[in-house]
Amino acid sequence: MSRVGKYPVSVPSGVTASVNGQAVTAKGKKGELSFTFNPEVEIKLEDGNIAVSPRSNSRFARQMWGTARAVIQNMVNGVSEGFSKTLELKGVGYRCAVKGKNLELQLGFSHDVIFPIPEGLEIKVEGTTQVIISGASKERVGQTAAEIRSYRKPEPYKGKGVHYKGEFILRKEGKKK
Repeated sequence: MSRVGKYPVSVPSGVTASVNGQAVTAKGKKGELSFTFNPEVEIKLEDGNIAVSPRSNSRFARQMWGTARAVIQNMVNGVSEGFSKTLELKGVGYRCAVKGKNLELQLGFSHDVIFPIPEGLEIKVEGTTQVIISGASKERVGQTAAEIRSYRKPEPYKGKGVHYKGEFILRKEGKKK
């Protein structure tokens, strides 16, 4: 029995949710999200709650049960409150700026890294070393943060690079003579 899947997702005021077969759509002040789920799960909207249940007792159906419920919860939270991730740039000369519809990163390369801002996401820069990515879709916010981080991952000797705010970098000791 799924511990996550057995609880219904409550739809808060200000959010409209609709279920059409396997497709779930959520609309709120932060935008609109929709997702089509696997046919192994049954999704019902009743009394302002979205309930998910498996169609069979197979292992895959039970896995999709909890997954579908978690995705629906993230959709409802995303359109009502939104999600955000903060990245920090550490290193001499590392800085960033938003120019038009692009994020311009200076990460110690001989050239600037130009990252186009995806539709539906908002990227803000605080100071010159903090990038705040926010949007309705938890998946897209996390994927965008991971792509920006991948340009210069934090290295273990000095801790230079792009890392998530609050991320602990395991430091190594340098060479000894």
